[in-house]
Amino acid sequence: MADYQVSNRKELCEERKVLRTFGTAAEAVLWTALKAKRLDGWRWRRQFSIGGYILDFYCPKAKLCVELDGASHFTPYGLEADAARTEYLNQLGIRVLRFENRVLKESPELVIGAIKDALNEISCKNGSLDEISPL
Repeated sequence: MADYQVSNRKELCEERKVLRTFGTAAEAVLWTALKAKRLDGWRWRRQFSIGGYILDFYCPKAKLCVELDGASHFTPYGLEADAARTEYLNQLGIRVLRFENRVLKESPELVIGAIKDALNEISCKNGSLDEISPL
């Protein structure tokens, strides 16, 4: 294995800080639901980098990434970039959930429910719930 840092690489530190400081309203809403283990005790990271990508939200224990997408993600370039990011993360065993900012604003309970469902599915798929419990 190469001797380099895959997650939270130093060269992305400033960009992560800027993204946390100037995040979208949708990111603020979701972070309120996820931070401090509020979502069923799971610990989440905000603006966490893996490889050359900065993930909106990441649960390391479940290897689950949540991305909130605004208008720029629905351009030909945005769709292609998102597909490459998802493929890279999937190769590392990280599952990616994507939601439009609009959906989170209109129905936050649907987004939270989908995240909970994914966490439950990951827990069950990985065998004993004790092995992957959030605490």
